[in-house]
Amino acid sequence: MNFEHFIGIDVAKAKVDIAKAIDGPVLKVANEPSAINAMIKELPRPKSALVVVEATGGYEKALVIELVEAGHIVSVVNPRQVRDFAKALGILAKTDKIDARVIARFGQQVRPRAYVKTHEKQGELDQLVARRRQLVGLRTSEKNRQQQADSKAVAKSIARTLDHLRKDIRRIDEEIRKLVQSDDQWKGRAELLKTAPGIGKVTSTTLIAELPELGDLNRQQISALVGVAPFNCESGTMRGKQMIYGGRKSVRNTLYMATLTAMRFNPTIRAFSERLSSQGKPYKVVATACMRKLLVVLNAMVKENKPWKNPETT
Repeated sequence: MNFEHFIGIDVAKAKVDIAKAIDGPVLKVANEPSAINAMIKELPRPKSALVVVEATGGYEKALVIELVEAGHIVSVVNPRQVRDFAKALGILAKTDKIDARVIARFGQQVRPRAYVKTHEKQGELDQLVARRRQLVGLRTSEKNRQQQADSKAVAKSIARTLDHLRKDIRRIDEEIRKLVQSDDQWKGRAELLKTAPGIGKVTSTTLIAELPELGDLNRQQISALVGVAPFNCESGTMRGKQMIYGGRKSVRNTLYMATLTAMRFNPTIRAFSERLSSQGKPYKVVATACMRKLLVVLNAMVKENKPWKNPETT
């Protein structure tokens, strides 16, 4: 698609910076509904511009929804991609701040994938899955404190808190279950994902909530989105090494735990793990490679709408 304009938007908690051109001024508005709506009305007509929004920990979600509802073509991009682009062109030094004009230029040169409006209940499922993760983290912290508590009063307090957290996690699990079961597409995807050995209820719902692009991207794109695509590190003593970074940390953490199970019980992942280990690869390298392989297999399953059948995907 040919665009007349490329608009860059940098979103923070309190404000939004907008560049309507790669060499124009940067406008600043408050990140609140009335200011956002007024700003959207001042943008070029829908479909004539590509609006590129930098993902900033969720602060951008309301803005993106409003832009899409207004008919604009929107791309949500990873800040690391924009920074790497800017550094490669010599636009930014290593520690310079990315501004909205850089984001607009990224859109002009790269033409990132357009945002696809997600399921109407996606936001609710996102929040439930995130809340469950928070509660599990609190439970882990309390269990650690319980092991160190010498005071009987403190121990009783921790026990009460743990009991409350267990009940709350069960309630959240039930809300998640009902929400997934209420939608035929989500229900089918959950059942499909769980056919893969190592993928259980928590992993399947996390993928549905926090990786809705699963099945829509190729293997390289989905790996990069989650942050399990390796890149070459050529700095100092790290020359010749590969690392992973960026991506969706919450998805990666959940997938990592599923991978540990898959390395024991999933025939394909176990064989892959054993082959890498026999080559003398460090455990962390093996686990990361297995995580990437598992993700690629799941992506292929969803894309083809086929259950697990020991696929030969590398």
